[in-house]
Amino acid sequence: MKLWFQQNRALGTLLIVFGIGALFAGVLLYWRWATWSDARQTFDQAAAERNRLEQLDPLPNDVNYRKLQGYLDRYSTALNKFKDELKNGVVPAPPLAPNEFQSRLRLATVATVNRAQTNNVKLPDKFELGFDEFATGLPDTAVAPLLGQELSQVQMLMNILLDAKVDSVISLHRAPLPEERKSLSTPTPSPAARRTAAKTSTPPPTALQRNVVDVTFKATPAAARKVLNEIANSSGQFFIIRTLYVHNEKDKGPPRQRTEPTPPQAPQTTPPQPGAAAPLNFIVGNEHIEVSATIEMLRFGS
Repeated sequence: MKLWFQQNRALGTLLIVFGIGALFAGVLLYWRWATWSDARQTFDQAAAERNRLEQLDPLPNDVNYRKLQGYLDRYSTALNKFKDELKNGVVPAPPLAPNEFQSRLRLATVATVNRAQTNNVKLPDKFELGFDEFATGLPDTAVAPLLGQELSQVQMLMNILLDAKVDSVISLHRAPLPEERKSLSTPTPSPAARRTAAKTSTPPPTALQRNVVDVTFKATPAAARKVLNEIANSSGQFFIIRTLYVHNEKDKGPPRQRTEPTPPQAPQTTPPQPGAAAPLNFIVGNEHIEVSATIEMLRFGS
């Protein structure tokens, strides 16, 4: 055998290489077959589970039904609690007739003016809390309850300003409600149109609506901070400050003071009192600011 390998060395080398290649191919084939076998087993299990689920009854059993009913009850309780919290954070809108709203507007205006005089706050001339058009005219019957709600919201906002003792309320503008625009732009329908509109379904009310006012006032920095904090922390009504502009009455900083020689003073006849402090000269903090803000007063639909 050894003699044969010595005589046929090239053929022996070829046979060795062929044997190693065949062994490697066998190992590779066995590895791929094992992988395919595992994949086929996983596929068979998934197919069997799918067939089992297709043959099951889709109706829930008693245990799952009781569990689902418990989830629904807890969700309903949490939802009702959240609705009650929202109602506590919004001024109510009681039913009002147009003349009743106008009477409430007059009473609220008088109360605001008296409160401003007590706190020494200056109001604009002919101040009507932003409801100038309704001081002499009646609103639409359908809009009167919403206007009454907005009147209470504006009065709460004004009380915050007056109790903080700002210097003056420069302006207060109220954006018209969407219902006001509809009542003004919608013509009086004919009887046939009313019957047709009654047959059609009314759209659902919007869950969240905003009453917007623009207010500008002048105050000290401390009073302005108090106003903003009270608006943000109001417990009777949700207020959102959308835009805020602050203008200082002093456009430039205080001038730099130069040290000058102290002029000679006449001799004092009485000695200075012990512990007496010299008067303080405040460089900043005495200026007043003008604040303009756009405030949204939220109201929630049913």
